[in-house]
Amino acid sequence: MKKGIALVFLCAFVFVLSCSDETTIFADEDQVNLVLENDPIKLQGSLSFVNSGVLEIAEDQLNSNKRVSAAKADIAGDHPITLVAQIDPPSYGGSSFLTASHVHVDGDYAYVSYNMAGEDYFGAIDIVNILDPNNPAVTSRLLYTNADINALQYSNGYVYAVGGLDAAQSFSATSNSFVAKIEVNSGVMNVSSGILYGYQPGDNATDVHVDGNKVYVTSGKDGSITVYDTKDFDVKHEELFSDLRSLAFFDKRVALLDASMGIRILDDKLKTEKEIPIASDFGLYTKRTIDFVDDKIVVAEGSNGVGIYSYTSGNRIQYLPISIDPNRAPGGDIVNNAVAINKDIIMMANGGAGLSLSEDLGTVAQPYGVIQINGSINYVQTQGDYVFAASGQQGLQIIKLNRLSQSLTTTCESLPEYDGTSKLVINEGQDIGFKGAKRFNSIKVSGSLLMCGSWTVVNDIDIKMDSGLLEMNGTLVVGRNNKKKEINIEEGGVLRIEGNLTIYGDLNLKDGSTIEFIGTDSVVNIFGKVKIGNNVTIAGEFEDVQNKF
Repeated sequence: MKKGIALVFLCAFVFVLSCSDETTIFADEDQVNLVLENDPIKLQGSLSFVNSGVLEIAEDQLNSNKRVSAAKADIAGDHPITLVAQIDPPSYGGSSFLTASHVHVDGDYAYVSYNMAGEDYFGAIDIVNILDPNNPAVTSRLLYTNADINALQYSNGYVYAVGGLDAAQSFSATSNSFVAKIEVNSGVMNVSSGILYGYQPGDNATDVHVDGNKVYVTSGKDGSITVYDTKDFDVKHEELFSDLRSLAFFDKRVALLDASMGIRILDDKLKTEKEIPIASDFGLYTKRTIDFVDDKIVVAEGSNGVGIYSYTSGNRIQYLPISIDPNRAPGGDIVNNAVAINKDIIMMANGGAGLSLSEDLGTVAQPYGVIQINGSINYVQTQGDYVFAASGQQGLQIIKLNRLSQSLTTTCESLPEYDGTSKLVINEGQDIGFKGAKRFNSIKVSGSLLMCGSWTVVNDIDIKMDSGLLEMNGTLVVGRNNKKKEINIEEGGVLRIEGNLTIYGDLNLKDGSTIEFIGTDSVVNIFGKVKIGNNVTIAGEFEDVQNKF
């Protein structure tokens, strides 16, 4: 969402210079405009597990009005969240300067857009297969060497991408704001048959929404909302506005975020039905989003955080401030760029202040804390048990919420909820069971422990000699790849698993120890080594994701 000088834009017809299953370069009058990469071996290099593992949360005591006493400082925390993997941004010519700007999740794939900070234009599109979230894979990558890609959406066999370029340097572009329609087959982009382009007023296209056979596109300064026919990009409707940043759909209405005044509600003819003024400074050429949740309109308001408004009355219900990690200096501007809602959790993409989590308490929402991942968070989307964050130069980050399943709750409904210390110690002779979803610092078991739920452990788990028994029904994740930890099972100790076990580190099965899997659906994902001593018992059926046994 900026102006700058770019290379010559792609014309309607392109020339293929190499095979489609490798790097494909498209050129026009000796100016390289598109680089398509579909080689899975090359693309796999973008996948990183370096920072994968248990994510700590810096709890926001200031904005949540929570004060943690010394006695409660070691209480196990809520929200046992883990980082599954990262997708590094594309590089070109040996340099990496692109930042992830947007992500759209549809079915088994995540579609990621990239742009470049500053005056020049450069962008990209990634398609990531997330069918198995433990093993994501980049399946296709398209680089634009003369255009930013600011947002995108997949629909019915095509990805629709919007962005900006310098029309003065193009043979075919009629304005700086554009939308592109690119064919996608099984997660792979195909541009050999050409890419369809549409253009509209404004310095940069900012958001896109496909609804049936129509494509709605907003553009920024002196721009418009334009409705195109998906077949040929024939313009069906167009209305000019001062500075549109995003759009959302609700009950046959279109909500626009206009940085010049606030929220505009349009009917199906793009005529204004309602206006909700917002006094926040939305900044220049910056990403902001708008969305509906029931009767509420949720708005990313930059430095003011998140504004929640009543659609019916137009009144502001609440502001959600930006949480700050007291242990980490912000890595850029402290501004809310986007919001994603997953049941009772609100994820806030806060730029240099990172990714924060708030809890929806029904009538109001309350900040909880900052999830400790790297990068300037530009956009966030959530689907099911996963969160997908576009984190600037850190690329796409795939995060797992590790929520409790209803079937697990039913199975263990007689157990009490856990609300004790984060350093859990079960002494010899103790027999304890509980359910829940918590973050632990460490666990040591000399007696018997049954855990029903979802749990993360930052440091080691030790199951002691002879009488140590740890039974787990649900999800258990230990350590992270840049801070590897272990599960140690001593002689006579037993680890019994029914569910999913992930260790970012080693599983140490000492002489005479036992690991047992219940049922047929258990999954083990170990990133370190499985060290097996003498007379070790390994029983039951399980899926070994990394083939470490």
